[in-house]
Amino acid sequence: MAWQPDRLLPGFESLELPAPDDYDGRVVATLVRLPAADAPRGPVLYVHGFIDYFFQRQMAERFAAEGYAFYALDLRKHGRSLLPRQHPCFCKDIAEYHDDITRALEEIGADVLLAGHSTGGLICSLYKHEGRLQDRVRALWLISPFFDWKEERKGKLRIARMLGWFSPFMNDPKSVLPAYVRSIHKNWGGEWDFDLSLKPLMGFPVYFGWVRAIFAAHAKVHAGLKLEIPVLSMHSDDGDIVLDWKQVASWSRTLGSKVSVLPFPGGLHDLVLSRREIRDEVYRQLFAWEAARSG
Repeated sequence: MAWQPDRLLPGFESLELPAPDDYDGRVVATLVRLPAADAPRGPVLYVHGFIDYFFQRQMAERFAAEGYAFYALDLRKHGRSLLPRQHPCFCKDIAEYHDDITRALEEIGADVLLAGHSTGGLICSLYKHEGRLQDRVRALWLISPFFDWKEERKGKLRIARMLGWFSPFMNDPKSVLPAYVRSIHKNWGGEWDFDLSLKPLMGFPVYFGWVRAIFAAHAKVHAGLKLEIPVLSMHSDDGDIVLDWKQVASWSRTLGSKVSVLPFPGGLHDLVLSRREIRDEVYRQLFAWEAARSG
């Protein structure tokens, strides 16, 4: 496959990354890039969250303005990579996504700043811990990483985990509440435009096999990953209506010995979609951390 004009973001290019068939049949991931003539600060690879895909044009442009080559990955069964007859946003094991990241890193061909939002932050952290090309990851930037369930939901989710062992595709079609999408999409007073067929107002069904996979991934983080690279983890406060920011902050500090945790009060779950003054501060802090880290 060759790079093609991206079908969702004018000015971007995308590349389909085929993978071996799985229990849903044909599988692909999609690598997206903003073409850049010069990138003295090297590449960044961004990984989205659950029921999500890459649409944050302004993030790519901010990185390009700072001298980075920007790439984003739509994981298998998400966004551009979702194929007919697949179970949307489903995996039986987080490690299924490792192959997507590995093939993206092979295509990029250089060490990267690996960035992950929410479930993407969980995936990226575990990739650095156990992924095949983990040595290509020179640093991690985590945006509201999903390292634990909210306490008030754990009881029902433990039942779903148990059921997911026997019936992985059993699901709750109403588990995802519309409040978050309403808070960010321009149709409901938010600032951003994105494809509501790929990131729907009511989400997709939450499969119990996926719940089981997330519990297993959380257990690995909670046991300690002992990462030896610099990690910058950012979180909001109660403005995050998806995760408990106190859990984000607490578990982030256990990832390794070179972890920095920064709060952004009033920010949204996806900090780069927050109001301008907050997202500007997010980027200021990120690029200052990168400059200090790289000398």
